[in-house]
Amino acid sequence: MTAPAGSEDRPTRSGGRRAAAWTGGLLLAGVSVVVGCRAADSDGITPVPQLLAFLPWLLAPTGLALLLALFTRRRIGMVWGVLVLGALAWYIEPYGRTSEPTGSPVAELRVMTSNVQFGRGARALVAAVGQHRPDIVFVEECEYTCSATLKKAFQGPGGGYPYRVSVEGAGSDGSVIISRFPLAVADGVRGTMGMPGAVADVQGHAVRLQLAHPMPPLPGQVGLWRHELGELRDYAAGGKDGSTILAGDFNACQDHAAFRRILDTGLRDSARLAGSPRTPSWPARTAPALGAQIDHVLVSRDFSANTATFLGIAGSDHRALVVDITLHQHK
Repeated sequence: MTAPAGSEDRPTRSGGRRAAAWTGGLLLAGVSVVVGCRAADSDGITPVPQLLAFLPWLLAPTGLALLLALFTRRRIGMVWGVLVLGALAWYIEPYGRTSEPTGSPVAELRVMTSNVQFGRGARALVAAVGQHRPDIVFVEECEYTCSATLKKAFQGPGGGYPYRVSVEGAGSDGSVIISRFPLAVADGVRGTMGMPGAVADVQGHAVRLQLAHPMPPLPGQVGLWRHELGELRDYAAGGKDGSTILAGDFNACQDHAAFRRILDTGLRDSARLAGSPRTPSWPARTAPALGAQIDHVLVSRDFSANTATFLGIAGSDHRALVVDITLHQHK
């Protein structure tokens, strides 16, 4: 007896559809865990904090899972995929306040922040500072050689940045703030890596400055990462009546609950105010096509932001961020 045509292909097709259904289900389950933590306002445990940094790119596996559900004609998968896509679209929207200050403008200033990756990007940073001429520069991972390079370039005669505060250290521990405005040293936020603080005299107005560089959310160190972001949150909350600039490599983005707690104190992300809420700053090798915005310049509500520019810094795995901001009179 001759078997019906195509009967030998049926087990193969059935197995292929089953594998596609399982693959789609696993993709949706993984993304759903991450989205669920985002909805619960939690950073969860490894690997959720690491995946939250790339939340917008989770649209890709979700879209693939939805296509697989359509291919296998699984209604549950179709509905599940649509719901997850909708949730991702909702949470991709920028977070934080955007109201404009009402006081009259009193000072214009340009601020730069750059993680130079163990000092490797120091020379490129010197060139970028010379080109863009910011008024205040926050430099993370500026070890001893980097610190000396900045001092030689900017603090000698005609260097343009006579004021400086720093935490000297090796590797990623060193950090520096240089400024055209006079600086008074202030207690910085304590962390594993150096985070110096200061108060700048901006045309007669006191502005609190704090460099941010908490530990990254590495497996086994998520608790420490969350704690150090909490310390930065406490610093932000302690200056509600004054002008504040909190800038640096936060190792966190708006999809992390610990970072949103900082924004909830009233500080605003200048990149978002300037129309660049999700422009990636890390890793530089894949940005802007793929990455996360973990380098920020956060400002108090008496600042407005005009432009935000992300710059490649040769030798560093971070892009520098340059923002033009305006300080307004308190009302």
